[in-house]
Amino acid sequence: MPGRSTLSPAPPPDRQKGRGAVSAAVPSRFGLAQRELDGDWRDQRGTVDGLVGNPGDSLRTTVTEERARSILSFNQSPDIPFDRSLNAYRGCEHGCIYCFARPTHAFHDLSPGLDFETKLFAKPDAARLLREALAKPSYRCAPIAMGTNTDPYQPIEARYRITREVLEVCLEARQPVTITTKSDRVLRDLDLLAELARCNLVAVGLSVTSLDPRLSALLEPRAAAPAKRLAALGRLAEAGIPAHVSIAPVIPAITDAFMERILADAAARGVRSASWIMVRLPHEVAPLFREWLAAHYPDRADKVMGIIRSVRDGRDNDPSFFSRMQPRGTWADLFRARFRLACRKLGLNRQRETLQLDCTQFRRPASDGQLALF
Repeated sequence: MPGRSTLSPAPPPDRQKGRGAVSAAVPSRFGLAQRELDGDWRDQRGTVDGLVGNPGDSLRTTVTEERARSILSFNQSPDIPFDRSLNAYRGCEHGCIYCFARPTHAFHDLSPGLDFETKLFAKPDAARLLREALAKPSYRCAPIAMGTNTDPYQPIEARYRITREVLEVCLEARQPVTITTKSDRVLRDLDLLAELARCNLVAVGLSVTSLDPRLSALLEPRAAAPAKRLAALGRLAEAGIPAHVSIAPVIPAITDAFMERILADAAARGVRSASWIMVRLPHEVAPLFREWLAAHYPDRADKVMGIIRSVRDGRDNDPSFFSRMQPRGTWADLFRARFRLACRKLGLNRQRETLQLDCTQFRRPASDGQLALF
């Protein structure tokens, strides 16, 4: 059927505690080899886990350092408000089951399911590559978006601190930047963010999907709890940093009931800007999400998918420019009306259109190496 992604058939593995995806199936759209879970391998891993004290059938996170040649990605999409982005990591340990970036792992011959949240890639040269990009005579300043693909403040940032190094380069060059995250770890860089904010060079958005920590533990198992994200928004606003709450994604019959309360909590903490995004299920995300629904919400799985298809012209996903970010139909109109009414009552988004980061202060950084001496 149009709009349906398929996974190579494989028996569903045991559900992994603390992980979002139910399976690690390989996408069939690239014709990759089918994988099976070998019984002898499982027995041997169980023995090793017992010897080193790991919990039974544990699934550990691994990080591969990637030596990228460039760090900025440019786009011409009419659906998003930025033309360049920077992602210091591939894959995301937060494990959000709905993450639209999951299919990118298939390009590495890895599963958009469990591999996406356990087999991560880090780009330790990101700050150096950014400095080189900003130093080029051909570079023209415009805000750089961070957190557009995978979270810049996922757990491995505590060790790598790549995002912090990137922000240091942005501050030096007076390069404006926007950040989207699901982690209160962003507060570790409050000093840099405050300096950037004083120059009108940064805006930070935190995505909050629900106010139920148990639900969030299923949806986004290794992201910060909702209360921590809302508290982080308050700290950012208190520090004078433009803070934005994003209800993203809205999942009908699962998370939509929290919309008004999330907005009210954020507004009470000094947040003045808000947005919402309907859940999107591109490529392998659709079958992975269906697996998740069958595992956790079998009683309403058909209802959830029925509403999603109703706002996507009968498909699991609408990939087309101009419409992919604009759900249509009765349900979409209802969510849109609820959001607008709540924002109007709470005084949100009254000054949203006037927030423009300043590109006039940009100063090209010196390139590394001997040529910087001349």
